[in-house]
Amino acid sequence: MTTFLQIEGAAIGDIAGLYAEINRVFMAGEDWQLAPSLDALDDLLYGGYGALAGRSTRTIIWRDVELSRAALGVAATRSWLQAKLAHPGAFNTAAIEQQLAALEYGKGQTYFEIVMEIFAAHPDITLVQA
Repeated sequence: MTTFLQIEGAAIGDIAGLYAEINRVFMAGEDWQLAPSLDALDDLLYGGYGALAGRSTRTIIWRDVELSRAALGVAATRSWLQAKLAHPGAFNTAAIEQQLAALEYGKGQTYFEIVMEIFAAHPDITLVQA
């Protein structure tokens, strides 16, 4: 059975907004919400729970994707990485500093690019950018 889901890119103004939209789309029937975590997003896309549970073919339409790309761009990524640096015992500080430096030199991935990479790692999901 094919599942079609739609992410509203206009609803995504920052990283918190991304996860609010992910929860609206994928977790509507669940009694818990996905945490703001790239690992949690990756786990969700495997399809064991939420709107993807039990579906073998999944198509996700991401409307207004360019708005999301801008909202999850360099500024949002910088803030996300800097917030991690505020907790040096919880994260690999050296790696995060390298990510920040790469981002500042225009060579690092934005949060949006990381999210797209996670979607691409799931061959049973077709992501249509609209």
